[in-house]
Amino acid sequence: MSNVAIRCDGVSKQYRIGERESYRAIRDVITDTMYAPFRRLRSTIKGLPKVPRESQSSFWALDDVSFEVKQGEVIGIIGHNGAGKSTLLKVLSRITSPTKGEVDIRGRVGSLLEVGTGFHPELTGRENVFLNGSILGMRRAEVERKFDEIVAFAEIEKFIDTPVKRYSTGMYVRLAFAVAVHLEPEVLIVDEVLAVGDAEFQKKCFRKMQEVGKDNRTILLVSHNMAAIRNICSRGLVLERGRVVASGDIDNVVDSYLARINNSQADGETVETESYVVDNVRVGSTGEQVVKTFNPVEINIRITAKTDIAEPDVYMGILTLDGQILTALVCRDFCSIPALLKGSSAEVTFKINSLPLLPGEYQIEIHLVDLVNYKFEFVPRTYPFEVVETPIYGGRKLDRWFGHIGLDGGAGVQILNS
Repeated sequence: MSNVAIRCDGVSKQYRIGERESYRAIRDVITDTMYAPFRRLRSTIKGLPKVPRESQSSFWALDDVSFEVKQGEVIGIIGHNGAGKSTLLKVLSRITSPTKGEVDIRGRVGSLLEVGTGFHPELTGRENVFLNGSILGMRRAEVERKFDEIVAFAEIEKFIDTPVKRYSTGMYVRLAFAVAVHLEPEVLIVDEVLAVGDAEFQKKCFRKMQEVGKDNRTILLVSHNMAAIRNICSRGLVLERGRVVASGDIDNVVDSYLARINNSQADGETVETESYVVDNVRVGSTGEQVVKTFNPVEINIRITAKTDIAEPDVYMGILTLDGQILTALVCRDFCSIPALLKGSSAEVTFKINSLPLLPGEYQIEIHLVDLVNYKFEFVPRTYPFEVVETPIYGGRKLDRWFGHIGLDGGAGVQILNS
């Protein structure tokens, strides 16, 4: 017997742009059919171009998407906004039908795609729990067995008999997620909706997702939180313009996705100071697609002189996102930059043998110097880069509780006699 839980075969979904589908009676269809030849004849006489209706007002949110998910796999679906992630989940959840292709899902499907999915606003929280259970095909006794656990997880005991239309967004999310994971569907589909909860609840949800993932249930998770995707998922899919552009081991998929983002950010606009033009700034790890803790890293800065500069120099600082400076390097401490004539360029490369930064987002700050004239010019923008989460210290992945700096050291234990 096949252990494939989800199979997508050539799935495509087309939407019309700027048009709302209206109700059409049979008389409307007959009238349109009768008058269509006359409209085409009028367009021909007037010399109007024949542009297909589809090309004028439609686009493909999904385009020939094919993949398989085995039972018990936890799959992360990533991509930028508009890549087709939510559309794919709606197709898999049977909220919308594909324009082309086939979807085969084995087992009950629980979906959490947006706030209040599957809830009736006039019903109470208690009634909606039982409603969701019946939608999943569960008997009342099964839901009752899980009911107390659901309410405790959602932390809304006082409001469980209040109509959900009076719930706040946070209460909605708490109850919706609790129902989705505790009623034990064979396939669980979760969108980025968890991002609307508070930080503590998000941690609680992701811990629960990890537990569910170990329970031989199939999970499809969409999130922009790459650390969570790495921790929860075993495989990944990258969507771009409605197509699957990468799939495989989750670490490799996330690395390739982040590398693609970093490369697009490197091709930014030029920035000018009084004496210089900064053409390009790149941060890259030697031999890796992305930057990781303790990797050798190179920071390349290309500058062009707007005037003759006898002794140019470059200062490079690494800052947190809130502007706290962590460390810095100055080129003249390692080598000198030859004199630059007006219009000539140079590329300065700072090499870091072992980057001590822990996973997180950082930014590069640059000061350009004319040593002869004692001019220090601040580049009026910073350049973001990310250190991605990776196992260190024997394989454990670290969170923000460890700060920004990794220590390349160790520890030992000696038992002392009491």
